[in-house]
Amino acid sequence: MTLRDDAAGISGELVALRRALHREPEIGLDLPRTQEKVLAALEPLGLEITKGEALSSVTAVLRGARQGPVVLLRGDMDALPVTELTGEEFSSEVEGVMHACGHDLHTAGLVGAARLLTARREELAGDVVFMFQPGEEGFDGAGHMIEEGVIEAAGRPADYAYGIHVTSGMLPCGVFTSRPGPLMAASAGLFVRVVGAGGHGSRPHDALDPVPAACEMVTALQTMLSRRIDVFEPVVITVGTFHAGTRRNIIPDDAVFEATVRTFSVEAGKQVREHAVRICEGIAESHGLRAEVRYEDEYPATINDGDEHLYVADTVRDVFGPERFQDLKDPLMGSEDFSRILERVPGAYVFLGACAGPDFASAPSNHSPRAAFDDAVVADGAALLAELAMRRLV
Repeated sequence: MTLRDDAAGISGELVALRRALHREPEIGLDLPRTQEKVLAALEPLGLEITKGEALSSVTAVLRGARQGPVVLLRGDMDALPVTELTGEEFSSEVEGVMHACGHDLHTAGLVGAARLLTARREELAGDVVFMFQPGEEGFDGAGHMIEEGVIEAAGRPADYAYGIHVTSGMLPCGVFTSRPGPLMAASAGLFVRVVGAGGHGSRPHDALDPVPAACEMVTALQTMLSRRIDVFEPVVITVGTFHAGTRRNIIPDDAVFEATVRTFSVEAGKQVREHAVRICEGIAESHGLRAEVRYEDEYPATINDGDEHLYVADTVRDVFGPERFQDLKDPLMGSEDFSRILERVPGAYVFLGACAGPDFASAPSNHSPRAAFDDAVVADGAALLAELAMRRLV
């Protein structure tokens, strides 16, 4: 029996776990109900289990029968502040919270990998670290787990690291994709408050109106990308919030906006920081206003090791067939805190199509309230994670 066969044999149990997680989603670093379900699923396996101190993480170590390298496998567990509109019979029972990014599939798949590898413990020459991580969605859960020692959980640093992320669109169901080098972007936040002096809307000359200046900043930031940054350096700045005023005839005291910044190189990030801050402060000054500008780095770019990417691609083709792997031409502008693991450990991250319908091109994307995932792929995710570890430890 192959690992894929064994994964198919426990598919029903993994899907049941996924749906239980889906019904009770939790946000951020504190996921007590999710942690409880994961611990219950791992309890029969006899793993060395450690719970997080500052977050509801679970780290489980499987000791192989012989000495060898350490492989780290990661699954994130947190949900999003989204009201579910999928109509699934196992839809979220928590108001305003949904597993809209498929982390419930990741968690169930990692439990499956733990079960598959535990059953083959005597064949393993080395150890496996199973990283069940909260707080991927903007809470830097990976950073917290690194601080608490997940990379050294086996008593020595991990030698390899792998993770899978499902997609509700973008790919046909069951197809894996990845690329060597940059896979996902680094993220940063730009926070701007333009401070003026409010007044009556009919007498703007008696006030210091922050709204036109803030609007000018938004457009100037887009111009900056083509005039101050190398055109061959991919950068995205998106202003996601803009707030000012209370009524149409009142000039407000201030205007506030926030933007997300996505880059792939450290140098590009430095350039955006320098130019964005100077532009916003300069525009404000030219209007006789003041700008309070804050630029915060968040996650680094997700960079796949070239050799590890080839290893993942070859493993997918060998286990599932050549048609199940597609090379990803361009990196994605989304960000991922597994990047912190890949900064420290050679490894690779791969996407798995889990579109619930035949038309993946028009399916609602991850983070949509209508994002639907085919949980039939959970067993394949578990099988691939187990294979990636197994082949490194035999």
